[in-house]
Amino acid sequence: MMKSILGKLASPVLVACAWVSTVAFTAARATSDLPGGPAVNQLNLHPPVTKIAEDQAWLHWFMLIVCAVIFLAVFGVMFYSIWKHRKSVGHKAASFHESVTVEIVWTIVPFIIVILMALPATKVIVAMKDTTNADLTIKATGMQWKWGYDYIKGEGEGIGFLSTLDPTQRAMSDAGGPKAGQIVDDYLLKVDNPLVVPVDKKVRLITTANDVIHAFFVPAFGIQQAAIPGFVRDTWFRAEKIGDFYGQCSQLCGKEHAYMPIHVKVLSAEDYSKWASGEMKKQAAKADDPAKIWTAEDITKRGEKVYATNCVVCHQANGKGGGAIKPLDGAAVVLDADHGKQIAVLLNGQNNGAMPSWKALSDTDIAAVITFTKNNWSNKTGQLVQPAEVNVARK
Repeated sequence: MMKSILGKLASPVLVACAWVSTVAFTAARATSDLPGGPAVNQLNLHPPVTKIAEDQAWLHWFMLIVCAVIFLAVFGVMFYSIWKHRKSVGHKAASFHESVTVEIVWTIVPFIIVILMALPATKVIVAMKDTTNADLTIKATGMQWKWGYDYIKGEGEGIGFLSTLDPTQRAMSDAGGPKAGQIVDDYLLKVDNPLVVPVDKKVRLITTANDVIHAFFVPAFGIQQAAIPGFVRDTWFRAEKIGDFYGQCSQLCGKEHAYMPIHVKVLSAEDYSKWASGEMKKQAAKADDPAKIWTAEDITKRGEKVYATNCVVCHQANGKGGGAIKPLDGAAVVLDADHGKQIAVLLNGQNNGAMPSWKALSDTDIAAVITFTKNNWSNKTGQLVQPAEVNVARK
């Protein structure tokens, strides 16, 4: 009943604000609403797809309306008193020092109001923190500047992958954004590998980070959890609707902060099982033996793919880098015959995180991308790095 009343009170305000906003900004409209993501001229919270998000939306309007009523009542009485009892119409100020009744009333009434506001807020907060009895547990690791997902428990256990901004979107951003008239609803939100979860299942999300503080934020789910290096935090959600839902890192984590979006794909139980089965097969196929000896041609081809997926965003396709990003073409560490130096850079990062750690990549992928850089552009070293070298350095 209360939610219905709040909804009726809120609707006229939303309609009026939306109309004013639409009139003011229609000419500048360059995109359409993105289902599960931001909407054009959005004023309200995202449409909720979880019970927690729904409760948060209700709580938001409940608090807003309570505060508005208090504001109108207090200032209404104040302005009425000032106007009705002004000196110009003959009123004289009363002379008294105290009123026990007034003291009691303005102590008890605010106390009751605070309790009425605190009760529903506490209920929602407690529910937000209850991560027990999860059907699926996933670890989300923030890193500069992408997300790593590892399926820890439940259907799909063992699946792990990186989720990075789609290279075409980064190229579009580098070129100044979408061209005039070009509509890209998922601009800077499209990723290569979305997080996939089943509908109507409780998903526990464990967050941590490899380098600096990040934050996992998906508005439609009502979740926002810090990802802190050296710490493990958790939250949960139960998506009640199939579809695609978007979020972003909400912690200022460095110069590429705007380029680590979150895309969650919610599937039916049947489709999720098919996806999980397919991913498990892919994982098995990618499980390379670190003791395998690769030919220069094969490992260089693989390194080219790894570079295009993970490195080209910063170091560019020509290996020249840019700004604070050092070039790989002609770099001393790349040309050095001591492979351990470049392996250490990829495993540990350098320059205070400007070059992030790539420990999440397999030994084979690291060896492949190093071999590629040592033999591409003007770097014709002829050197070949094997996965076993990376495996030893990792230990």
